[in-house]
Amino acid sequence: MIAALIALSLIAADDPITEFLEAEATLPRAAAVAAASIEAGPLRCEGRFVQGALLVCRTAPGARVELSGQHAFADAEGWAVLGLGRDEPEAAELRVHLPDGTRFAQAFTVEQRDYDIQSVTGVPQRTVTPPEEDLALIRRQAQQKAAAFRSMWTGSAFTEGFIIPAQGRISGVYGSQRIYNGRPGNPHYGLDYAAPTGSPVIAPAGGVVTLAETDMYFEGGLIFLDHGQGLVSVFMHLSEVGVEVGDIIEQGQRIGAIGATGRATGPHLDWRVKWRDRYVDPALMLELDLASLR
Repeated sequence: MIAALIALSLIAADDPITEFLEAEATLPRAAAVAAASIEAGPLRCEGRFVQGALLVCRTAPGARVELSGQHAFADAEGWAVLGLGRDEPEAAELRVHLPDGTRFAQAFTVEQRDYDIQSVTGVPQRTVTPPEEDLALIRRQAQQKAAAFRSMWTGSAFTEGFIIPAQGRISGVYGSQRIYNGRPGNPHYGLDYAAPTGSPVIAPAGGVVTLAETDMYFEGGLIFLDHGQGLVSVFMHLSEVGVEVGDIIEQGQRIGAIGATGRATGPHLDWRVKWRDRYVDPALMLELDLASLR
């Protein structure tokens, strides 16, 4: 866990990059800090500076914090969320815009991780090398998912912390490289829970449903749940989708059931979490203790 401190208040503009670049030459910079902690002013965060980590922070309302090319604005209660990608470089920087025009930059070291390589056989071949006639459907569904990922719910359900969404054996972890039927695929960005078909899936945190489909090409039964500020949980391979787009969900509420739909070899839940342009590790999110920020 980290307790990180930075910034009283940041300008809530859309993207004041020009302003920021003009101040680059005089931006105060602190020395690089270890992956475990960072302290600089009144921004407090919980999380770990490691590849795939989620940082939940508290500061003054309206504050702008920038991390590795993305930025967040603190909400009316001062909450903000940030994420580090799977392949985040070792050297990273946290930047702050203050309302009086002062800027702060804090360098820190991101702990690098070793990822497993997993070979998965028995996957339906049409989901590994889709036939030509399926490509139009795949493109349409990709557009659906991209639109749902752009959700920016104004709620802050992520401040509750996160609980396990399903009971079952961990059968897949974040970051591992998948080889499907002998063909290398993208890294696996989720946390997999293997359990019998029909086992309940609950919301790890509250939020708003931005996508709910029963038969997606790759994912099968699929739910997107925005926890606030663009932090979106994805639940895949469901045998039951028990929510609809626009539903406001509470933490612990049943939203569906485990299945083996889409690109799956057996019943399991694939839980993924994306913040803006990067997937974060759900297992690290389950470690967060936000009591000190309340």
